[in-house]
Amino acid sequence: MPEIELDGRKTAVDDQGYLLRFEDWDEEVARALAKREGINEIAPDMLDALRFMRGYYRQYNFFPIIRAVCKNVHQPKDCITQNFIDPATAWKIAGLPNLGWEMDIFEYGPPD
Repeated sequence: MPEIELDGRKTAVDDQGYLLRFEDWDEEVARALAKREGINEIAPDMLDALRFMRGYYRQYNFFPIIRAVCKNVHQPKDCITQNFIDPATAWKIAGLPNLGWEMDIFEYGPPD
């Protein structure tokens, strides 16, 4: 099973790099996940968005609508795509679970 090692602490991820345990996330883990996705730095406004996403998921057990994330952290409506490329990358860095096949619906729409 893949893992991220940070200062002697091992954090399990799935084959696609999503955290396996929601509770394992912190800012250090977020930075390590971001680096794996080619994002070398997480600015404070990006961390605000990640924290909001985690709080929303914890409360509703569902992924937040991207524009709602940006609105609630007082950022431009396309803050996620500007900072993280796509919602799946943002969710991964936020430590949210892998949606699996359902991710296709978010990225490509419902099947024909």
